[in-house]
Amino acid sequence: MAKFKLDDVDHQILDILIQNTRVPFTDIAKKLLISAGTVHVRVKKMEEAGIITGSSLTLDYTKLGYSFIAYVGVFLHNTSQTQFVLERIQEIPYVTVAHITTGKFNIFCKIRARDTLHAKEVIFQLDDIDGVMRTETMISLEESINDKKRLMHTIFNEL
Repeated sequence: MAKFKLDDVDHQILDILIQNTRVPFTDIAKKLLISAGTVHVRVKKMEEAGIITGSSLTLDYTKLGYSFIAYVGVFLHNTSQTQFVLERIQEIPYVTVAHITTGKFNIFCKIRARDTLHAKEVIFQLDDIDGVMRTETMISLEESINDKKRLMHTIFNEL
């Protein structure tokens, strides 16, 4: 597949959409002084090229009662158990992210919980999975940086 070329208008459209995926194309068009049809066509082309793979909804987990975040490193008895363990992890809804990693851990997870007691229950669920030797937990005190735009702008500047 040929590499899709993004121009400045595409960058500006993505810049607006990454901030708020629910912005109507007509609003984007007005801001960029182009037609809504142009926005629609360009977004469609970026979707077809696989650059845009959907849109997401950002929730305020604190307002929903899930402000506790922890990162859990999972040590396995054998790396051959990775897929099996990941399938069991996927059954725990409070594990929101899991990565197969190199280095210290075999799998690295992010969990969201109501409080420390709830987090302990989730961590014990991880520990109880067959194939897990042990876990190591780090508690997040604060999410200080969560900025997709900086990376996006760096990528655009490198293109």
